[in-house]
Amino acid sequence: MKKIYYSIICSLVLGSAFTSCESYLDDLPKGSKRPTTLADYEAFLRDEYTSQSANVDQTLNLLNDKYVTTATLSYDRLTNANYMWDETANRIELNRADETTYYGQYAGISTFNLIIENALTATEATEEQKREVWAEAKVLRAMNYFNLVNYYADTYAAATAATKLSVPLITSANIYAPSKQVTIQEMYDFILSDVRDAIPFLPKVSQTALHPNLGAGYAFYSRVLLQMTNYTEALKYAELALSENNALYDWTAYYEQNKNIIEIPDSYINTMSPMGYDYTENYTFRHGAVYYFATESDIPVERAQRFETGDARFLSRWKIRTLGAETNYQSTLAGTFNYGGITTVEVYLIKAECLARAGQINDAMDVLNEVRKSRILPVSYQDISATNTTEAVNAILKTKNNELILTIVPFGDARRLIAEGTYPVSLSKTVNGITYTLSKSSHLWTMPFPQGAIRNPGNGTITQNVSK
Repeated sequence: MKKIYYSIICSLVLGSAFTSCESYLDDLPKGSKRPTTLADYEAFLRDEYTSQSANVDQTLNLLNDKYVTTATLSYDRLTNANYMWDETANRIELNRADETTYYGQYAGISTFNLIIENALTATEATEEQKREVWAEAKVLRAMNYFNLVNYYADTYAAATAATKLSVPLITSANIYAPSKQVTIQEMYDFILSDVRDAIPFLPKVSQTALHPNLGAGYAFYSRVLLQMTNYTEALKYAELALSENNALYDWTAYYEQNKNIIEIPDSYINTMSPMGYDYTENYTFRHGAVYYFATESDIPVERAQRFETGDARFLSRWKIRTLGAETNYQSTLAGTFNYGGITTVEVYLIKAECLARAGQINDAMDVLNEVRKSRILPVSYQDISATNTTEAVNAILKTKNNELILTIVPFGDARRLIAEGTYPVSLSKTVNGITYTLSKSSHLWTMPFPQGAIRNPGNGTITQNVSK
């Protein structure tokens, strides 16, 4: 076991003031505990508000998938730059405080590194139990790195991935461990390797919603392969994931059960979110930007208009409201929301896209419509059909963007499609009579590292991946 574990352990020692974890572990305070058993390490996986969260707010701002008030735009210049697609703004200079994504994901990585380094030699557990916790940490570490590389680096493109830089790769919980800003290809290879290592040891049934199971391993592997435009292999792993869990939540039934509240005119009474820890579509649950019992983000009117007529999931979540000079769709669900994890509906739609790209149009539409039947109210429902791959992929992506709103997935998909160049991505809006457009070639599609990370890169160096 290493002498230096992870700085979070220092914070667990209340009332002590040590200059480093090294001094803490050299002289363990009375009443404190050094992790030794597998249960000690497994407990770190349950730190849902730090290790199990994924704040990707600026990607949501860029896509205009969440509503930002005029007041916020007036004082938060970084948010304004992304939300209003201001290519003249120097986001590097403005990014002085938006550090939650960077440090939050690396805090989780440090926790998972600690587990990966020590779980296999922990005490009071069988070898099978040790491997299971080790594998779960591997998947979660890979998920954090996927968020980081898709936030702070350009999207994966086979022609340039080996030359463009991604983010720092850190594989040890030792606070003196070196870090190296690896290429995009190296980071994707590392992510895939972590998941491949984990899959043989993942349980079919999770201990809790926070613990990735075998379905989660397959599902996340499919997500990564899709981002790399490896549609054949992405389809293979999507099907493996669905063989573990293919449940779809019936949002039409939820709407019917709650419509007496939902349909009250000018009422914004909350109903309970079904997208929490026991959501039937979960492979693994992770928080997004909101970590506690709360409502969702509101969404702009223009974004609400892209949902299908009769979409019970949309109707159960937002309702139009005007307050003063501002009109938006206000959240009407309260509870917890699986924004950072992975669910069956994403995998259904990965499968559908991959089938469409393979020319299996009817099969792709069957998968898409299976999802839609659990979402679109019967009075509005009609099967979607397509005569070619382009029609099919566009229909699938429209549903997917709506289903995965407020997660990093629509942002990742948009960047993938832009890099691929086959399916155009176009975003425009009109505000106060002025039309704004987000160009597919805009540098805004890559987020700048926060200034704190650049000025204090730890045991390595960091180069910005974007001009401003």
